[in-house]
Amino acid sequence: MKPRRPIDNPQRAPRRQRPDTRKRLALVAVVLGVASLGLVARAVDLQVVHQAFLQQQGDARFLRDVPIPVSRGTIYDRNGVPLAVSTPMLSLWANPDELLQHADRIPELARALGVDAVDLARKLEAKNGREFVYLRRLMPPDAAKAVLALNIPGVNAQREYKRYYPEGATLAHVLGFTNIDDHGQEGLELAYDGWLAGKPGEKRVIRDRLGHVVENVEQIRAPVPGHDLTLSIDSRIQYLAYQALTEAVVKRHAASGSMVILDPRNGEILAMVNVPSYNPNDVDNSKPAQRRNRAVTDVTEPGSTMKPFTITTALESGKWTPTTPVNTNPGTFTIDGHLVRDDRNNGLIDVSHVITYSSNVGASKISLTLTPQQMAGVLHQFGFGASTGSGFPGEVGGYIPPPRTWGEFVKATIAFGYGLNVTALQLAQAYAAIADNGVKHTPTFVKGDDNPGVRVETPKIAGEVMAMLRTVVGPPPATAPQAAIPDYTVAGKTGTAHLAIAGGYSRNRYAALFCGIVPASDPRLVGVVIVRDAGGHGGEYFGGLVSAPVFSEVMSGALRLLDVPPDNVKQWYAGGPVVPAPVPPPAQPAGAVATASPAKGTPP
Repeated sequence: MKPRRPIDNPQRAPRRQRPDTRKRLALVAVVLGVASLGLVARAVDLQVVHQAFLQQQGDARFLRDVPIPVSRGTIYDRNGVPLAVSTPMLSLWANPDELLQHADRIPELARALGVDAVDLARKLEAKNGREFVYLRRLMPPDAAKAVLALNIPGVNAQREYKRYYPEGATLAHVLGFTNIDDHGQEGLELAYDGWLAGKPGEKRVIRDRLGHVVENVEQIRAPVPGHDLTLSIDSRIQYLAYQALTEAVVKRHAASGSMVILDPRNGEILAMVNVPSYNPNDVDNSKPAQRRNRAVTDVTEPGSTMKPFTITTALESGKWTPTTPVNTNPGTFTIDGHLVRDDRNNGLIDVSHVITYSSNVGASKISLTLTPQQMAGVLHQFGFGASTGSGFPGEVGGYIPPPRTWGEFVKATIAFGYGLNVTALQLAQAYAAIADNGVKHTPTFVKGDDNPGVRVETPKIAGEVMAMLRTVVGPPPATAPQAAIPDYTVAGKTGTAHLAIAGGYSRNRYAALFCGIVPASDPRLVGVVIVRDAGGHGGEYFGGLVSAPVFSEVMSGALRLLDVPPDNVKQWYAGGPVVPAPVPPPAQPAGAVATASPAKGTPP
């Protein structure tokens, strides 16, 4: 190997070149400039070009519009007593994702809520991926706060309102109830839901990824509380009616009962009760049959309570007067092969006594002198066969067969209350029209509702029928002595009807009715009592024995609560009830005989 040649002159060796600093700086500047331009371009793209889209996406993840709960309006009775109020409650909810991350706390939460831990875990797992699931709705605030005090991650609360009904079962059918979301479901809660509910507010908030509110951004819409509602109902009279009707239904082993009380001067409903009832504060433990307002949804054949309207038609026709004689001998009457009968042979009586003694034979004979159009016209003008217009949800209009289908026998049976059906509220409206000198008012549940009424009968005829009704509440053989009220005159009419069943009429099931007016000299109250399926166990079932005493008991208390002065002052001195003496019937001719032979196939 050849050795390298040594350098003779080290100072003359070539020197290595250094990189150009200026070029390096220039290159760096170019790179930084390009990067800066890229950042600026990206910023413009994000902040200008795609700003709306990105803002929408961000808001969708963190910005929420949440409702502001609002209380439902309070319902008051006519004297300012609260009947339905909304109370603030707390509803517990959870973020399933956050809570499942602390699954070891689920058993503790389940114990606090009183639920099964396994079921709760399954519920959370089924909702995993969502931000919200209810744990329990409408808890009392103290109970909810006790759960929140456990500081379990993901568990939160929100305010809601729950409806409370202080009168319980007494007013359940009138008021109805609301559902868990505070919307009216039945009764006046449903009928006036738009007025009572108000409008929830709305606010915008920012929530973090776990659903927690970290900032209130703005109020979008202010909450509007529900409006209050003042009813025509008098809760004191309502309570009296409920207690008396309940006692009668239990005593008579009846299936159900209804009572309606109206002010005949304006149609205001002062009380409406039904038995059986239910607790509106615990609707889940009631049955649909218990929740039905039978006074407006159930119909019945009215029996003899229809006779005053048959007599009204007769007086309108000009063919009859209160003293026109009617021969009811021998207490039975055959029409088209069907038998009509009275409970006793009333002999030769006048039109007034057809009402006093409640004669089916007399009413039938009178009806045969009238046309179906005349009879149906009077029934319709008094409000039968159509809804009363009260506005109560589910109210039915009853049924009157078309007049063209009426034969002689149908006319006769309609004359004493068979072959048609009515509601308790319709009966109350019709009797109130008689009490107000022939003026019919639309029944209303709202106090002070403008309700001038319409004239459906002349004062003269209404007064004549009213005088006949006063004779009913007198000593036997008048049919309603038990409807009498000490110190007050009473007018009214009893009714007893066999209940319709498949194929005809039941032989031992009845509807017992009484429709009454007090004080008879200056009517302030009209009451209708219907006890259904009375006497099914072999007991008493006549309207004068079953329903009339309920009327007397309730109205006696109601008159005193309303400070209505007595109009039967003579009783204070005579020592007993004073009732108008029945109009003496014309003398019965000697040798009166039966007008028809018995036959089968008609209800009594």
